Amino acid sequence: GAPHCQHPTMYRRSRRSVGCLTVASAVLVAFTFLGVIVGFVPQAPENLQTSKVAGFRSRISQSLPRCARPSFRVKSTEAETERKRDQLKKIKRMDTFNRMGFKDTRGDAENVMGKEFESSLIKEMRENMYTMKDGDITFKLAKDFGFCWGVERAVQMAIEAKMHYGDKIIHITNEIIHNPGVNEMMEEMGVKFIPVIDGVKDFSGVEKDHVVILPAFGATLEEMKLLSDRGVQIVDTTCPWVSKVWNSVDRHIAAGHTSIIHGSWAHEETIATASFAEDYIIVKNMEEAEYVANYILNGGDKAEFMEKFKNAVSKGFDPDIHLKKLGLANQTTMYKKETRAIGQMLQKTMMQKYGPENVNGHYMEFDTICDATQERQDAIHDLVEEKAVDFFLVVGGWDSSNTRHLVEIPEMAGIPAYHIDKADRLRPDNSIEYRTVEGEVKVLKDFIPSDRPVTIGVTSGASTPDAYVEDSMQRIKLIKSSLG
Repeated sequence: GAPHCQHPTMYRRSRRSVGCLTVASAVLVAFTFLGVIVGFVPQAPENLQTSKVAGFRSRISQSLPRCARPSFRVKSTEAETERKRDQLKKIKRMDTFNRMGFKDTRGDAENVMGKEFESSLIKEMRENMYTMKDGDITFKLAKDFGFCWGVERAVQMAIEAKMHYGDKIIHITNEIIHNPGVNEMMEEMGVKFIPVIDGVKDFSGVEKDHVVILPAFGATLEEMKLLSDRGVQIVDTTCPWVSKVWNSVDRHIAAGHTSIIHGSWAHEETIATASFAEDYIIVKNMEEAEYVANYILNGGDKAEFMEKFKNAVSKGFDPDIHLKKLGLANQTTMYKKETRAIGQMLQKTMMQKYGPENVNGHYMEFDTICDATQERQDAIHDLVEEKAVDFFLVVGGWDSSNTRHLVEIPEMAGIPAYHIDKADRLRPDNSIEYRTVEGEVKVLKDFIPSDRPVTIGVTSGASTPDAYVEDSMQRIKLIKSSLG
């Protein structure tokens, strides 16, 4: 029998393969020995594709039992430096990493979710053509709005974790989602938010027997490595759509491309995505993307370029080196039409620079806009097209990117839109405190007309529970009824 093998028949069948390899090996050894004498060692051609070698290795491995497999090494700088994606995979395989939630507390967590976040009024509106009339006030609800699957999953996993671990100290690296009410609920449950001191997160209070939750928009690779090295229990609630962007960035690295990320450099999701890139630049809108494109085609003031993007580029970034090959990625909550327009513009730029026949070697992109983001944008656009509302009420966290983009759509159509983060912004004196598209917080008096009927379009961001939308609508009804 074959030593250390459980399949002697397979071993006998493979001996012919090994015998063939023995002759080739003897020739290779003799040739290498001769090379040592004359000072020459044969190497594979530089243009040999690693994938071909890997494919050959795979075919050999499949034909031989484990004990008879030869060992292959491919000289490569990538082989010497572990890819960031591989580092993440190692962390995810650890026993202290959980991204599936907890079955033992799932039922109780679902009950909490229903009690805290569902709305009978919103359910009724869904069953009545998304419309509700109360006296001389009419609400028209967008057909897609509110909690998305990724957000709902993250919040429920956090609740499951708190119930599962009982009295253990639980931290979270950031807001679980961008909604003040939900984050306040987390605090009330005893979840501790990692403090930020001078712009830097302070993990000094996290100890080995603690639990740390990663929020829906993810955490940086550096944070994950720190927590993993410390041996804490990690509960990962990262939205799968965010992980999809990370996979795209890894493909940019594999192709030798710089990642150009459409997003806000200060947004937690984009910070996390950038941590998985090697070379990157972040553009927040078409204007910045066009600036980059102009530099690619015409050059420019390098110092001015670096000053403009000083917070939005990777360490050691050089626009004269790192803009020759680009891969587009995005913050999942960005305005989809703008991301697509940026992609088309960059592709055209690379065609102009390198020729249509070479564009695929200089530009790549993958669709990573979240479906829920797009559905909510389409729904408010449809409501805008009806031209049947006096103004829009948009409910969602003031730091929520996807909610801000919902506000932009009616504003661009010339319809007033008021972005509130909670019902308290609607005041008994018929004034409203709201956030503008530009980020200013303003107060508008007499925002509900008292002398005529009013139709209000209503929507909410992907981090907003239905119950919070109902609270805002009920508040408007009370204000309107008090106007006489």
